[in-house]
Amino acid sequence: MKKLMTAEDLTKIVSVSHPVYSPDGKKAVFTKVTVNDKKDDYNIHLWVRDEETEELSQWTFEEGKHYQPVWSKDSRQLAFILQKPKEAPQLALIQCEGGGVRTLTAIPYGVSHPVFSLDGAFIYAAVSLKPSESVHDEKKEERDEFAPAVYDDLTYKADGRGFLDGRFTQIILVNVHSGEIEAVTSGQHHHVNHTLSPCGKWLAYIQSNPQKPYISDVCLRSLEDGTTKKITQSSGAYSTVSFAPNGESLVYIGHEREFQNATFPALWLYDLKEGNVVQLSEMLDMYVGNCMAGDSFMGEANQLPQWTKDSQGFYALVSDQGSTGIYYFSVEGLAYPVRLEAEHITNFSLHPDESKMLLSRLSPVSPSELCEMTLGEADLKQITFEHDEFLKEHVLSVPEPFSFQSKEGVEVHGWFMKPSEMEEGKTYPLILEIHGGPHAMYGYTYFHEFQMLAAEGYAIVYINPHGSHGYGQMFTDHVRGSYGGVDYEDVMQAVDHVLKAYDFLDETRLGVTGGSYGGFMTNWIVGQTDRFRAAVTQRSISNWISFYGISDIGYYFTRWQIEGDIYDSADKLWDRSPLKYVKQVNTPLLILHSDEDYRCPVDQAEQLFVALKELGKDTRLVKFPKASHDLSRSGHPGQRIQRLTFIKDWFREKLK
Repeated sequence: MKKLMTAEDLTKIVSVSHPVYSPDGKKAVFTKVTVNDKKDDYNIHLWVRDEETEELSQWTFEEGKHYQPVWSKDSRQLAFILQKPKEAPQLALIQCEGGGVRTLTAIPYGVSHPVFSLDGAFIYAAVSLKPSESVHDEKKEERDEFAPAVYDDLTYKADGRGFLDGRFTQIILVNVHSGEIEAVTSGQHHHVNHTLSPCGKWLAYIQSNPQKPYISDVCLRSLEDGTTKKITQSSGAYSTVSFAPNGESLVYIGHEREFQNATFPALWLYDLKEGNVVQLSEMLDMYVGNCMAGDSFMGEANQLPQWTKDSQGFYALVSDQGSTGIYYFSVEGLAYPVRLEAEHITNFSLHPDESKMLLSRLSPVSPSELCEMTLGEADLKQITFEHDEFLKEHVLSVPEPFSFQSKEGVEVHGWFMKPSEMEEGKTYPLILEIHGGPHAMYGYTYFHEFQMLAAEGYAIVYINPHGSHGYGQMFTDHVRGSYGGVDYEDVMQAVDHVLKAYDFLDETRLGVTGGSYGGFMTNWIVGQTDRFRAAVTQRSISNWISFYGISDIGYYFTRWQIEGDIYDSADKLWDRSPLKYVKQVNTPLLILHSDEDYRCPVDQAEQLFVALKELGKDTRLVKFPKASHDLSRSGHPGQRIQRLTFIKDWFREKLK
């Protein structure tokens, strides 16, 4: 007899990620992320596939995280980042003929993003340093825990990193043989996502000033004379850069902030000889990259475009209509889908002979697995089978896509999940799930929270309301300045739609939950209607006026998204704040929040909780110590299970 999905089953999910073919095409490395035996952290190990025998073998075994693998040009060395438990991440190396893991650095501030020189004798990497610190320091300076912290900059904290201490990401060069290190960049800018030109003469990277949010530049540094030039004009936000094999051009991903942080990333082609730039994806009203919301995948997020050998085009991820797949783009600006199915591709690697790809793939009924795709063929060949037994022994609810016309006459896309087990003639409660962002996308991916709730006997509805990615730039931008307007109408209309379509739903037992923007929407909904019998708000926003000053992004996010500030439009911010409507809340509300969430700080939860409690409302506050805004996706495994359990128990109690 099959089992029902539980919160604890989260620990059985493996993230299979980051496939990278060796330059000679004989091997491919990939990573596996698993929950460790103590269930208090994650292990990441490197696995290698022999392309001739198709044999899979594990290459790292030590406790800790082994990630960001990169091959030398001759395919004889594999560099990666090794983070042992409670230690800073370091640069490590494996000789492919054997010899085990060799750690190359002992920098107390940690290392990331290895890139080999052409001859394999050096590795470019990144380190975060204060101006007073050096890569040659043997240990971090001990800080007096009672010493005052002094800040002069507007950006002084960041979610997941805490309060900042003046560090900037710099590029370094490490000698593979001697371990000697020299600095490549310096100054009060971050230098990230570096890549080397095929001729070895240029280093391209993204440069940003942390005091100018959403402003970054693509830079080219000459490795011959050390001069640097900016390709972009300090007016947009860019993330990724990749050289063509012939070295004559490069492609980079980003945007000119036409719609602030709601702007779709675009593809830009830069001619190194002529110095001119062309936007390749101008006619493609799609999101270039992966914007899928989920809770069951951990791994590399930065997917480089994969060039063809002739330098006439490349492959890149594209998200559209709830799917994330792969498109081919030519340097002339033509674009077509190579694979865009009802699935979630997180990253991929093109074989050197261009006959096939390895890709990491999730579906609505399977966490990530590695698959091989022969170009020109529709079928995939599954390479890993991490979840076969797990899926065979559990009952799964299969999401059913649907759409409806919004009140503005625009098609809105969503999914409905039936309870995992159903009895004839019985009615079931319905839970509305709302994603964060708001500029993210629900879609064809595995969502463990949804499967757990379906196993508890709930039907689930989730949609991509106005503001979501994946449905065109205007659809995404439409919510800015009107949170709680058309988006509220969309989610309520979705509830109406499924209640009408499925006669086994009990309209008197409705629940709602969401995180971040979805938490804001949950707070907003219970202040506008008594339609829901239970609600769970997670890492939410309740007060835009206080959010402006306490969030790491508050001062610009509020201006861009609510289109107001605390100086001249505080009334508008208050009018959009769920806290204003707290007297109207009659729905029992569970408030879940991370203590070290600097994106939507815990003050937002506490203000809401105090107001509800003072008014005698049915509410409970749960705080997760040492957790960030990213708790549900990559937080402490035990806390992720506890979070799911709190949600399950609240709905079980209130939706009887």
